Formats: sequence, C-alpha cells, structure tokens
Amino acid sequence: MDADRFTSIFTSDKLAAIFPADRADRFFDALLGDSSEGAYDIALRYAGAREDELHFEFQLQERPGKCLSCSLTYGLPHVFSRHPVINISSVVKDIDHMLDGQGRCGDWRVEATREAGRKVHVIPLIIDLKPDGA
Repeated sequence: MDADRFTSIFTSDKLAAIFPADRADRFFDALLGDSSEGAYDIALRYAGAREDELHFEFQLQERPGKCLSCSLTYGLPHVFSRHPVINISSVVKDIDHMLDGQGRCGDWRVEATREAGRKVHVIPLIIDLKPDGA
C-alpha cells in the first residue's frame, strides 16, 4: 500500500480528535486516582503503512517535573490493549471510518514499548489493512 495516500487522512489534528489530549488525564485518574500523578502525556501519531498494515504510535511524552524513565512504561502495551479509557478497539473503529473506502481495518495489536528518546517512549499500534469490501 502507498503510505502517501494515508498521510493526508491521518493528520495530527484528525488523530487528536479521536484520541484527545485529555485522555491521558482520564487514564491516570482511573489508574492512580489522581491525574496529576501521571508522568507523561499520550498522543496518537501515524507512523506509515507497510505492506498490508497501518502503523500508529502512542507517544508518551514526559510531563514537566516528572520522570518518564522512572515510570513503568514497559508493561503498558498489555494495559493499553485492555484499558477502557484508552479503548483501542474504539480507536481502531474510528480509524476504519476515516479510511472512507480506501481499505478496512482488521485485527490489531500493540507491540513492546521502545524509547524514542529520553523524554519520549513509544507504544506501536499495528492494524491489519484489508481491501475495502473484504
């Protein structure tokens, strides 16, 4: 699949609409009982298409005065895949709707957390892409 045709669909603004910035606060409020205890903000970003897959990333950006490296981000893929506030199933349904005839979303998975930098960790979200009508 040609990644360029999806780049115009999955802009930062459109992804922020389906995964708003306040979701990190709601996640920490549910997880820790206080959103101010959260060490990072969460944003959904498009990372390109490869073969029959769409690649997205949950980017964890360290909050001022907090320590991202001190947080337990490596267990998060399992937590994210099941947590009702993160709600990946709903995110994938929204992405499927955004495709508007340029394919259909199939199964999805989250992969291991990786460090993109000292203050940014990334959790990949991979979605199988099927031809529209499949």
